[in-house]
Amino acid sequence: MNKKTIRDVALAGKRVLVRVDFNVPIEDGKITDDTRIRAEVPNLKAILAQKPRAVILMSHLGRPKGGPDPKYSLAPVAPALSAQLGVPVAFSPATVGAEAEAAVNSLP
Repeated sequence: MNKKTIRDVALAGKRVLVRVDFNVPIEDGKITDDTRIRAEVPNLKAILAQKPRAVILMSHLGRPKGGPDPKYSLAPVAPALSAQLGVPVAFSPATVGAEAEAAVNSLP
């Protein structure tokens, strides 16, 4: 059986959820190695070329113990990814619940 890739699926006009590995080193709010971000750019450009309605990315950063910890925020990744892709990238601090749902519903 052949495994389908993003190039085999019609994405035009659809919301696309993509799991990416943006677990990058961040010091003082600055990304110190963007290798993992750059590795995802060709796939994300291939998705964007199909003109989806919206692309929603999910990832994690580090392994926080207990509850949320601001030092593990992916917020610095959004502008770095935007610069690589040449398109705006929005960031939502919410991952579940009504706030996350509202963020997704506010996308075009």
